[in-house]
Parts: sequence; structure tokens; C-alpha cells
Amino acid sequence: MSTDIGSMIVSSPAIRHGRPCIAGTGITVHRIAIWYKLGHSPEEIARRYGHLTEAQVHAALAYYHANRDEVEAEIAADEAEAAHLEDESIQEQPSAS
Repeated sequence: MSTDIGSMIVSSPAIRHGRPCIAGTGITVHRIAIWYKLGHSPEEIARRYGHLTEAQVHAALAYYHANRDEVEAEIAADEAEAAHLEDESIQEQPSAS
């Protein structure tokens, strides 16, 4: 029995704010792309998550490569938000006297 590759990546507003995810997992394509960009192979990523198959990781990477600008924008937005929250946290800390 063959698997429909198109069914391996899903997007729903109720899951991860509508970001594309590996079906049935909640793991976003952009999370897989980040690991990949850090130099991890698809096999290493699948082992890291344990419940993912290599086929699922490859499907996420195929989506990433086909939609690179969209996924990179999501990654950049997350990084900007993290930097903003870190800056706010530092500014809110009382100064040591």
C-alpha cells in the first residue's frame, strides 16, 4: 500500500496557529527545518523525535524546500519575538544597587 505524500503535511488553525505540521504529530515543518539547517540529517531528526519516521521528516523537508520563503519568514518571526521578549525581560529586572 502506498502513502499519499500530500497527506503527510497538514495545516489547521486549531494546531500550532495554522502552521504546517507533520500529520498527527503537531511538529511543525519549521521546527524540522531548523534542525536541518543546524546540520542534522533527516535520519538524525527522526531518531531525535522517536515517533517520527524518516518519510515524515523528508515530507517536512520537501515542504520546506518548496515553500522556503514562507517557512523562513515564520522562523524569522519566531526569532524576532524571542528577542523582543528577552529584551522586555531584561528591562523589567530591577537594577542591583
